[in-house]
Amino acid sequence: MTLSLIHVQPATGMAAALTATGGVAVGGYVHHAWRGLGACATQGLATNPWYPDDIRDALARGRTARQALDQVTSRDDGATRRQCLVMDAGGQAAMHSGEANLPEVDAELRPTVAAAGNMLASGQVVATLLQRFLSLTCDNPDAAWARTAAPRYRDGYESRLLETLIDALDAALKAGGDRRGVRSAALRIESFDAAPIDLRVDWDERPVEALRSLAERVRAPDFAEFLASLPRH
Repeated sequence: MTLSLIHVQPATGMAAALTATGGVAVGGYVHHAWRGLGACATQGLATNPWYPDDIRDALARGRTARQALDQVTSRDDGATRRQCLVMDAGGQAAMHSGEANLPEVDAELRPTVAAAGNMLASGQVVATLLQRFLSLTCDNPDAAWARTAAPRYRDGYESRLLETLIDALDAALKAGGDRRGVRSAALRIESFDAAPIDLRVDWDERPVEALRSLAERVRAPDFAEFLASLPRH
């Protein structure tokens, strides 16, 4: 199983990605976020780690998420074993789930935020991940979930995005998560206003707790001061 969420804020260029899996070192293979361009998660029965380079290049050349995704899957003889989620700078998402992926396979796409997973304990896992994210960030979470309106984010929500991503993952895993159990989790946030945050738990019996502990260290005054001192470009 792999479970992912990607989020792009077109107004600021911020991009973020969150992933968890039952295998080792999910952060090194699955999710990618590029400020001003978009984000992707490449996962499935057999992850293709070469998708992100071509996706990023396509997005940089102005392609939409759908165009970038179609480009990489059309060249891949193993596309039936892939699951890939892409979001462009405008916040539009595209999804590919090959038929060889193991159930439960699910995805929820909304403007500016999307989630997907495979080999899940139930179809509720992806829904919980996205619903929790919307409830923590939006003034209109119910309408955004129901697709009657685009997500309307609260002022300043990006300042708490690190904690929000972890809380959303925690809720999803409590809803069932990976039917094998979850052993690694990671997240990345890129913006034009701060240095990137890239946290990875490569193997742990309680990866959410480990990720939360890392986040607390990032927020500690000494490291927060260090991050603030880094160049933004």
